[in-house]
Amino acid sequence: MKRIITALLAGLVFGAGLALSGMADPQKVLAFLDLGAIATGGWDPSLAFVMGGGLIVTLPGFAYARRRSRPVVAEEFAWPTASAIDKRLMAGAILFGIGWGLAGICPGPALTLLALDGTAAIIFFGAMLAGMIVYAAQKQIGR
Repeated sequence: MKRIITALLAGLVFGAGLALSGMADPQKVLAFLDLGAIATGGWDPSLAFVMGGGLIVTLPGFAYARRRSRPVVAEEFAWPTASAIDKRLMAGAILFGIGWGLAGICPGPALTLLALDGTAAIIFFGAMLAGMIVYAAQKQIGR
């Protein structure tokens, strides 16, 4: 139960940060991703500062976690074991980037948008769930 409450609180803080920073606004994200707008003065660099602020918080947190023998609310750490940059990773990154660039939404902000603006978020969230279901199904088949 402690893990669920901790995860819920972390998710609420993350969602609030996305909403406050504007990172849940697809138009703001698209204005950041449109590097061609630098010449016209329409580029919005503010999300770079949001990402930088995230790194300022995250890096010391990971350094602290790495020094601990075990996490606070779990029996052991679940550090990633894969380190190879392979075709699957590259394909996933490319698909994520294309989707983010076209819609201005990625999974974290999609959850936040469900509470803020239903229409676009419901469509995106439905497509995201469909992709997760297809992935889980093909993994079950053993492909």
